[in-house]
Amino acid sequence: MTHSNTRAVTPEIAHLALDALVRQLYQQSWGKARGWIESGKIRVNGEVILDLRSFPGPGAVLVLDMNAPRPGKGAMQARSSAVGAGLKPDQVVYVDSQLIVVDKPSGVSTVPFDKGETDTLQDWVCQYLGQRKIEVVQRLDKETSGLIVFARNREAAQKLGNQFRFHTIHRRYLALAHGAVKSQTIRSVLIENRGDGLRGSSPPTWRVAPGEGKEAVTHVKVLNVAADRSMSSIECTLETGRTHQIRIHLSEAGHPLLGEKLYIRDYRGALLNAPRVMLHAAELGFKHPTSGAPMSWTKNVPSDFL
Repeated sequence: MTHSNTRAVTPEIAHLALDALVRQLYQQSWGKARGWIESGKIRVNGEVILDLRSFPGPGAVLVLDMNAPRPGKGAMQARSSAVGAGLKPDQVVYVDSQLIVVDKPSGVSTVPFDKGETDTLQDWVCQYLGQRKIEVVQRLDKETSGLIVFARNREAAQKLGNQFRFHTIHRRYLALAHGAVKSQTIRSVLIENRGDGLRGSSPPTWRVAPGEGKEAVTHVKVLNVAADRSMSSIECTLETGRTHQIRIHLSEAGHPLLGEKLYIRDYRGALLNAPRVMLHAAELGFKHPTSGAPMSWTKNVPSDFL
């Protein structure tokens, strides 16, 4: 094994899943990176990891061994990755000629991160419907689970998009956060770079140019606080739907979500282990784009929350 095959995970990319890390660290295509992982050629901290969606975290050491033996059938079957699974019938919550609502599993991207990524939720829905193209009107982070809607034609997408634009869509999320959270409404202007290279709220002293920042409003309600005050279960209702809004607002309030690896630089408390960012889109409601009838759905949290 040569030194050139060894890579360390730096804090700047520690938020990436294993397949994305291998792709970036070794400058390979998505297919090549995933093939290496699935064939047992990647070791993480000395251990062969077959789960494409695992998160090694900062400081982890990856080693590429092109001569590694291929893992046995039992190990491959035990792989926990959601990639390649496709959309299961019980994940289709509602479908008609205008739209489809699905229960997104954690570990799959809503849309491609770049042109090389395949096997996204968008791909799964197209395959399920037998359509070459569907319209994306909403996105959930890769690790976020829960309810999401796609439009089946451009007209439906425009009408649903207007509801998102004017904040008439109902969205309620369930989450687990560090510390003893207090019920509150968090308002801020989110910008691409808050000064440390991360998306976040504009500091009060900054003058944000028109068009550079977007108002974000998150209503936080505490459901339960652990006896030792180490964590809280909360619900978040959105007035706006900015990228990473809940994760940013809770982190900046001093209560990053369990499993958070990106918006956690300023947190000095003890980190609780979690299999992923613990955020679940539990409720979704809107008016049907054709009939105007109110529609709503609720999905309980998946087993990893429990």
